[in-house]
Amino acid sequence: MTQATDSPEAPQVERSPGDAGWAALAGILAGGAGLAVAELVAAVVAPGSSTLFAGGAAVIDAVPPGLKDFAVQWFGTNDKAVLLGTMGVVLAVGAALAGWLQLRRPPYGVLLMSAVGVVGAMVAVLRPGATPLWALPSIVGLGVAALLLRAAVARLRPTPGRAASGGGVDRRGFLAVSGLAAAAAVLALAGARVLSAGSTAVSAVREKLRLPAARTSAPPVPAGADLNVDGITPYVTPNPDFYRIDTALIVPQVNPQDWSLRVHGLVDEPFEITWDELLELPLEEHHVTLACVSNTVGGDLIGNALWLGYPIRALLERAKPRAGADMVLSTSDDGFTAGTPLEVLQDPDRDSLLAIGMNGEPLPVEHGFPARLVVPGLYGYVSATKWVTSLEVTTFDADQGYWTPRGWSALGPIKVESRIDVPRGSVSAGAVTVAGVAWAQPTGIGKVEVRADDGDWVTAELAETVGPDTWRQWHVSIDLDAGDHTLAVRATDADGLVQTEAEAPPAPDGATGWHTVTVSVS
Repeated sequence: MTQATDSPEAPQVERSPGDAGWAALAGILAGGAGLAVAELVAAVVAPGSSTLFAGGAAVIDAVPPGLKDFAVQWFGTNDKAVLLGTMGVVLAVGAALAGWLQLRRPPYGVLLMSAVGVVGAMVAVLRPGATPLWALPSIVGLGVAALLLRAAVARLRPTPGRAASGGGVDRRGFLAVSGLAAAAAVLALAGARVLSAGSTAVSAVREKLRLPAARTSAPPVPAGADLNVDGITPYVTPNPDFYRIDTALIVPQVNPQDWSLRVHGLVDEPFEITWDELLELPLEEHHVTLACVSNTVGGDLIGNALWLGYPIRALLERAKPRAGADMVLSTSDDGFTAGTPLEVLQDPDRDSLLAIGMNGEPLPVEHGFPARLVVPGLYGYVSATKWVTSLEVTTFDADQGYWTPRGWSALGPIKVESRIDVPRGSVSAGAVTVAGVAWAQPTGIGKVEVRADDGDWVTAELAETVGPDTWRQWHVSIDLDAGDHTLAVRATDADGLVQTEAEAPPAPDGATGWHTVTVSVS
């Protein structure tokens, strides 16, 4: 049997090997209660000050580009849930270790729990837009965890008095403290949920909102833009299906009446515009395809939508940028930044928008409500800032967007790309329909070609399109004999630039290569 004492003077008392397991459980319960209390305090201070979410945001900030690509490639839009789940497992293991240490080597378990609280507080106060109050959730929450852990494990460690009377450990007291920890977790989480009703409130505001009609309407989608091919991606992506890749673990909740956009920096006439003022401006509609730089060849981190908003070039004209400025640093409500070339935003032939509507309704909250940027021809990491609150005219020499110091290119022009949507898997021998989408903003798609194995390239038929800023469907019929065949596709833009065969990963400026699929023909 394992021997343990409270101090050198305490008599040696036999302890059950199972006490270590109970101590680990005490650590997990105490840690869970502490995190729940931290959530409750964060609901009062600021959602971003949560120990778990501030820590997760710090992980996202620190992750190298390769690991980010791996997460997006394997988990797609579930990457945030996977991150939080992984953090939960790590914290649970750490809490169990703290319980074991508190039993075997007191007070190291309490010190470990307290250290996590201190680190959490430091991480929180270093987040963009944080105040010293952001330290409170971690300090209070992990302080409660440390106290509960100390109280629970003390009941598992025999004291001289209980040992002398034959009582051994106080299991009833241990269960009482553990039950208190579990109850504290449940009550704290319930309280946090009640106090966090702001998210529901913002959603309710959005549901009641009626956007004004566009002064300049988008041309109608041609009847031939959507090919009658089963399995092909629709020309317009429904809002619930639109991809979402960003750094926000907690979706910002911004009430339009509290929102404003500041246009400043290297300008002669800085100004600020409110939501009501924005609605009074002559709004425009444009179909624009957005793509994530993390999209792999053949990936689905791309979508096309009808956007309603105000031209960014008009906002810049009002501010009057100074000579020498070459970049606009846009900032999100959650602190994310993107650096966009000034000349792109001022281009009269490119419909860059401060968007407030998506496919005929207000922006979904997770897609930037109440306002975001939509810039044709640039990957989202340098242009598509959601929940945008600031446009600072500056220079690439003076400022950087969020992803640039993390190894990504400062410029992110979208490359000529194409994708095979059908067929996938098995097909019957004979004439096989091959179809998909291709994009090359802002130039537009001029040609798509498909080949089977190492055969000749066959030119596909292109669907109609609203304009060069959107993707384009295509299809072609190819005769295939029985057996396995590899299909490849390549696109050419309207200026004659052919999609490169050279394979490259997403980092640092977008993936390249021809998309290929293998089909079994019977």
